[in-house]
Amino acid sequence: MKYLEEKIFKIVMVFSLFLTLAPLVLIILVSVIKGGSVLLKTPETIIQSPGPRYLLGGEGGFLHAILGSMYLVVPATIIASLFAVTVSLFLQSDYCNKKFSNIIRILLDILWGTPSIIFGVFILIILIFTHQRGCLMAGIAALTLLEIPIITRYADEAIQSVPKEIRENAYSMGLTKYETTKIVCKYSISGIIAGILIGLGRGIGDAATVIFTTGAGSTMPGGLLQSATALPVVIFQQANSFYPSVRNHAYAAAFILILIILVLNVTTRLFQKKFSKYITGE
Repeated sequence: MKYLEEKIFKIVMVFSLFLTLAPLVLIILVSVIKGGSVLLKTPETIIQSPGPRYLLGGEGGFLHAILGSMYLVVPATIIASLFAVTVSLFLQSDYCNKKFSNIIRILLDILWGTPSIIFGVFILIILIFTHQRGCLMAGIAALTLLEIPIITRYADEAIQSVPKEIRENAYSMGLTKYETTKIVCKYSISGIIAGILIGLGRGIGDAATVIFTTGAGSTMPGGLLQSATALPVVIFQQANSFYPSVRNHAYAAAFILILIILVLNVTTRLFQKKFSKYITGE
């Protein structure tokens, strides 16, 4: 009987794995095959700025969306990382009592689970109240708010995973809290970097915050107070186009976005492997 239960459980696990991977593999294959074929025929698509009638079947490419994604996500991730790592260090027992830190962690979990569109609407309300248009800076602010709880929780878990003996040894040697914190950061750097890159990946793949705050412009980003767009927004616009040529560009843009996410995931693994030497037992 117990062997029958084991076989049934194994079948359920394999079936669950198939249901999980099948849609993911299908999405990647469709994007790679269709998007790759478009890029092979018209590779200039990714290095051309959009023409005045691009979304209406005109000439041009989606370089503005690629640059817009970089201009939005990189500054947002840098700002979010600075806030997130600082907050995660404050939540440790060296600086904060356990009850208060647990409340902050619950609030961060709530923010993590909040739909990204809420952050976009929040910044949009500020724009309306201040009589401003959607712009690159507003998009950076929205993505920063989106990424802060993600990076903070990853960094917090990474710092908490550092053995208590390291802190105790540091204090026994007469080191200050600041000096001890630097040592703890050294041991948790692998998890912190992983959290930063995961936050970056979440930001670059989000459309809801960008479409509400940046103006979803169809021109090259020209400054912090100018309209901009990102790859997920352009994919949405292209996929809803009446023109087949524009819809094909949606597959090409999706292929580029998947490629960027893949690079980020590989980079995360490499950083984790590189800095794992600081982890006890490695």
